[in-house]
Amino acid sequence: METTTAGGLVYGIRLRREVEYRYVGITTKTASRRFHQHLRVAAEGRKTPFYDWLRKHAPSDVIADELDWIEGLHELGQAEVDWISYLRREGDRLLNLSDGGLGPTGVVWTEEMREAARIRSTGRKIARQSGPGASFFGKNHSLEQREKWSQERKGSYLGPDNPNFGKFGQEHPSYGHSVSEETRKALSEAKKGAGNPNFGKKASAETRAKMSAVRKGRSMLAMQHNAHTRDHTNKGIEKADCRFCVEDSAKPSLSSESESES
Repeated sequence: METTTAGGLVYGIRLRREVEYRYVGITTKTASRRFHQHLRVAAEGRKTPFYDWLRKHAPSDVIADELDWIEGLHELGQAEVDWISYLRREGDRLLNLSDGGLGPTGVVWTEEMREAARIRSTGRKIARQSGPGASFFGKNHSLEQREKWSQERKGSYLGPDNPNFGKFGQEHPSYGHSVSEETRKALSEAKKGAGNPNFGKKASAETRAKMSAVRKGRSMLAMQHNAHTRDHTNKGIEKADCRFCVEDSAKPSLSSESESES
């Protein structure tokens, strides 16, 4: 059962062969989905009593049970507190760091705690996993998830909202970067034939008329020069078969002009 933000689940995690719960939590998703998130965090090496315990057991030996369904987020946080209190009274050796409640751990951070955490993390280098050792290696996000992200981001990077808006030359993050030949070949192969999004498609007469009207009166030379500026000048690339690159290289630099004047 997929829950909503109007309420959620109180869940308990235990070994399949035992009735004693070792952790209690709350989620607005399913207990199974939250459990797999816990497994991923444990695999990344987070150091807490619960994740240390979770790493000691095979995922197939552990289960997450739905303990209670609660309407309302405030009531959900209180239900977690009540369940933790109840199970501790019953003798379950819970590994929760707090008594529960809303928030990542149920603990309200003071300004002093936040400042101390900021100082500890300043300058810390995060070791990022890649390849077979990464938790998401070999996996792909579902089409539904990608479509959701696409809709959320649509229109958010246009004009001044784009973090690179107005940046050119050395100010642009891509300045001096170039795609390797191996990557170029892979992209080329992926876009051939049926892999091309326009494969088998043909612009309608109405679309061709609109495209013609937009370009009418525009200098094709100016459009080519704009492409040269975008793909060559701004990226620090010089190509021998580009007429504009050849013309730019033939122009005397400012330093050589100043030297000749002096």
